[in-house]
Amino acid sequence: MKYELEYSLNCSPKVLFSRLSTPEGLSEWFADDVTLDGDLFTFHWNKTQFKARLTSIKENKIVRFEWTDNSEDKENYFEFKIIVHDLTGDLALLISDFAEPDEKEDAIYLWDSQISDLKRALG
Repeated sequence: MKYELEYSLNCSPKVLFSRLSTPEGLSEWFADDVTLDGDLFTFHWNKTQFKARLTSIKENKIVRFEWTDNSEDKENYFEFKIIVHDLTGDLALLISDFAEPDEKEDAIYLWDSQISDLKRALG
């Protein structure tokens, strides 16, 4: 099932975009290490690794990765959208992801933890 999470961040879209779209930026908060081969990102966590293809990118706006490991699922992507609210100018990160209904709470907890790491990386 698809779910979306929104986090307020105190930085510019350009600074955030580099943390969402580059191996170096993603290694700071999302995974232990990230490598890139063409448009294929390999995310390393502990002793496991997962591959995702960068399928959509618009500078300072959106980044979408599609997992290559579980091709039987139609919804096998995660997406970052950078939103700047018109009235306030506040920046938000909107994350779209998928989880089994009984795993959604754990997935949200994991995102919350990773966003805490992202906020620390942003300063």
